[in-house]
Amino acid sequence: MPPLTLVTGGSRGLGRNTALSIARKGGDVLITYRSRADAADAVITEIEALGRKARALQLDTSEPSRFPAFADSVKAALQETWNRSSFDHLVNNAGEGINVPLAEIREAQFDTLFSVHVKGVLFLTQTLLPLIADGGRIVNISSWLTRFTYPGYGAYAAAKGAVEVLTRYMAKELGPRGISVNTLAPGAVETDFGGGVVRDTPGLNQQIAAMTALGRVGLPEDIGPAIANLLAPDNHWITAQRIEVSGGQGL
Repeated sequence: MPPLTLVTGGSRGLGRNTALSIARKGGDVLITYRSRADAADAVITEIEALGRKARALQLDTSEPSRFPAFADSVKAALQETWNRSSFDHLVNNAGEGINVPLAEIREAQFDTLFSVHVKGVLFLTQTLLPLIADGGRIVNISSWLTRFTYPGYGAYAAAKGAVEVLTRYMAKELGPRGISVNTLAPGAVETDFGGGVVRDTPGLNQQIAAMTALGRVGLPEDIGPAIANLLAPDNHWITAQRIEVSGGQGL
């Protein structure tokens, strides 16, 4: 039976590339999307063209009260598409990018960041734990900005820092079930995240490239395969780690 991975925010950017990378390695994928069902359907079509099975489910990770209903949808999808009652891997990728200096950030913006990146990660994982197979994997997505400071991203980085602490505690508490839990921290990547600021602002793109050892800003295809590789059977002994995939940004 091929491994089955649930990737949140899998309809675009890093999530899309992660889902496709998993499929290329022979895995099946269940992705979530917040609002773009058409984009999610396009990803499903690409995965199926690779000979793998896939489903897409709607989910807003900022609304924990809806997680039990989402878990019911996952159960139904598992039975209908895979004739199974559990999945193997969870990738908590869905995110929200807000770039506002700490002197100007509003409470609602702060709450949005922590709702998606901290509450969403914790309580979605908690809700789905009965559906994650023993010996499975969880990968939580963080950011290079927990190591390197860049003006305007303080609140975002603080939320991601909380994710990294949660990851270590998840690894400790889920260890008895054989579940490995790690953080993968991408560097700046050219996607539509945060309004596409890294991709669409030439000056910023060049500035980040100049501070990167490998000489350019990251692309989704630099990150998705790294996540897929972390889920590979040979890497099960890796747990409670923060793994940065940034091309050496900010050294």
